[in-house]
Amino acid sequence: MSEAIGLDVIEARIGYRFSDQSFLAQALIHASIATTRVASNERLEFLGDAILGAIVCEYLYRRFPVDLEGELTKIKSNAVSRRVCAEIAVELGLAEAVQLGKGMGDRTVLPQSLLAALFESVVGAIYLDGGLEPARVFVLHCLESRIEESTKLGHQQNFKSVLQQSLQRKDLGTPAYVVLDEKGPDHAKCFEICVALGERRFPGCWGMSKKSAEQLAALEALVELGFAERSDSGEVRLVLAA
Repeated sequence: MSEAIGLDVIEARIGYRFSDQSFLAQALIHASIATTRVASNERLEFLGDAILGAIVCEYLYRRFPVDLEGELTKIKSNAVSRRVCAEIAVELGLAEAVQLGKGMGDRTVLPQSLLAALFESVVGAIYLDGGLEPARVFVLHCLESRIEESTKLGHQQNFKSVLQQSLQRKDLGTPAYVVLDEKGPDHAKCFEICVALGERRFPGCWGMSKKSAEQLAALEALVELGFAERSDSGEVRLVLAA
């Protein structure tokens, strides 16, 4: 097994200089080589997981002020999965610094769970050394782009939510949904609904229920306003920066 790289290299990679490097050192000690379990990074992993969750939850709470708990949870689960934490650990090269027991094999093919634990342990180490603010800066630097991508995935079928947020960010008012027409018997009605924004009305859309028609109408409004783009094949791409 190759020798682990130094702590100074890891500090440069994560963009944080520790006042007490022993926190970082412990974050990089796996239980397979620690003299005791308490001396390993397991406690820091426990703390870091909680700090990571709190930072991301606060970010989502402020970033999406009209989303309900279920939608926020969906975005969080996509953006802060064990797979994502492991990917970040690889990007930062944390595996090159971890202290491992001889039975753990090659550090270049470490399990996903071990890699994710390294990232969470470093979050915990930064928090103990410098407090919440440097931990927040580190976490959001690593995760903000992933959160935005997760937002697009999470909202792919919730165009009403996307429209409301987009209008709120641009201070354009609140959308209303107007029933233009309905057809069919009571047990199988179809509805034509459009989005109204002040005096402006966007193209109406038919749906097998009011809910589905509203979603389609919200998508039409997003496209008309430039918050979404529709390709020639009909695929929709949300313009998150709008």
